[in-house]
Amino acid sequence: MTTKVLAIDDSRTIRNLLRVSLEGAGFEFHSACDGQEGVDIFPDVDPDVVITDINMPKLDGFGVIDTLRSGPNRTNVPILVLTTESSDDLKTRARTAGATGWIVKPFDDGSLVSVLRRLTGHVS
Repeated sequence: MTTKVLAIDDSRTIRNLLRVSLEGAGFEFHSACDGQEGVDIFPDVDPDVVITDINMPKLDGFGVIDTLRSGPNRTNVPILVLTTESSDDLKTRARTAGATGWIVKPFDDGSLVSVLRRLTGHVS
């Protein structure tokens, strides 16, 4: 079974980098260009893990985390924050909202793949 990843980021470049990296590592990749789209497609994608940016239009990453953790599609799926932000306050806020982990951009392909495999049990 292929592990499904839903990446939510308003940067087309980041979405493309994630797609190349994750598909190359054997993951099934889905993406959304803002937080609201990510929340909307979540039930259809039914991902094994979510990667979200923090600063996005329509619904920021904190809103994504909160909605996925407490909304109608409440989930325990791991949620990784992938952002340029690195302050301890924001990390604490994300963790309190229900984020599983935090990765600062630019990301290292190997490290990201390793984290995703650990979180999901994905073996290529």
